[in-house]
Amino acid sequence: MVIEQIKMPQLGESVTEGTISKWLVSVGDKVNKYDPLAEVMTDKVNAEVPSSFTGTIKELVAEDGDTLSVGEVICTIEIEGSNGEEEKVSAQSEVSETANVSEEPEQGNKARYSPAVLKISQEHGIDLTQVTGTGAGGRITRKDLLKLIEAGNIPASGSKVEAEKQPEVKLVSVEESVQAAPKQSVSAPSIPVAAGDIEIPVTGIRKAIAANMLRSKHEAPHAWTMIEVDATNLVEYRNSLKDEFKKKEGFNLTFFAFFVKAVAQALKEFPQINSMWAGDKIIQKKDINISIAVATDDALYVPVIKQADEKTIKGIAREISELAVKVRTNKLRSEDMQGGTFTVNNTGSFGSVQSAGIINYPQAAILQVESIVKRPVVMNNGMIAVRDMVNLCMSLDHRVLDGLVCGRFLQRVKEILENTSKSTTSIY
Repeated sequence: MVIEQIKMPQLGESVTEGTISKWLVSVGDKVNKYDPLAEVMTDKVNAEVPSSFTGTIKELVAEDGDTLSVGEVICTIEIEGSNGEEEKVSAQSEVSETANVSEEPEQGNKARYSPAVLKISQEHGIDLTQVTGTGAGGRITRKDLLKLIEAGNIPASGSKVEAEKQPEVKLVSVEESVQAAPKQSVSAPSIPVAAGDIEIPVTGIRKAIAANMLRSKHEAPHAWTMIEVDATNLVEYRNSLKDEFKKKEGFNLTFFAFFVKAVAQALKEFPQINSMWAGDKIIQKKDINISIAVATDDALYVPVIKQADEKTIKGIAREISELAVKVRTNKLRSEDMQGGTFTVNNTGSFGSVQSAGIINYPQAAILQVESIVKRPVVMNNGMIAVRDMVNLCMSLDHRVLDGLVCGRFLQRVKEILENTSKSTTSIY
């Protein structure tokens, strides 16, 4: 008998640790190579960790909720003999596929399969193009093939087989440059549960969001400021274009695209805002990558528009549309959420008129674009007019930024938006 160790895998380029969300095996269980052992959550992705060996679970070193560094032992397996290195490499390939493949695989030469899936399909003569997978984005998993083989339902060419649904890999938005938050031991509050109360388990995604928000509020001294913008000319300009634009381009020309473009332009003129706190230094980022917060019923995703200052309003509108579709269809990839340097949040989409956002750590600021509302405004000539007004609310890390530069930055964003019109602004 040989005792082999299963270690915490690296489920992303800069991931340094992972949290055991749930053990799928117990001590004494017999497992085959590639069988899932545990669900692991990192600040980038949730994934199942497969066994590197066939054998019997000897010891679970970590418990549910424990956070371990990459390379730390999570459990041990007792096996007969050992094909150690060959098995480890193959299993690690399976982990890599699970963590990184989130798009629906295309048919033909572009389809992507893990080594384990390819091996099983070749051994049993399974036509993978005729199998509908249950992994993230329709990926075919080893379990899918084993179910077909066990049922004697190996698909012939031209038939389509759909395996039993399994849980998907879900991505959690967080900056790739952040090292994982320090471990904290916090006891749960004792809250009495009365008749009729509903207990809702905290999911891995919600835990990751909570940890990132807590770290941001705990480490970054938040300050807050707001500026009022007259968006009347912008509203008129966008409304005059939206129908023809949708017919021509196939996606919506949203107000949000104008705001993102204005922020990107102002960041180029005030690069101090495009910075991050790094302990003994402040890093001023060269690229202007705008993170846009997208919420679902149970999670918050922050996909990134890369080099936003180099894109047209049309280009930004296209990316906003494409990223929103990816979020709704669970096809958002880890790389879609990496590299952000400043966050713009469209809180106005649900009617908010004033809010204080929590900074998307380790960025230095976040801007909330509130709802555009019609209000009576005293004009320069003393007359009162009904105008389309919007509040821009900015939270800032006071270690990195001071009120003066943030005030000037917001004034510049205001100037750009108030001077947006058909005669001054092109969307192409």
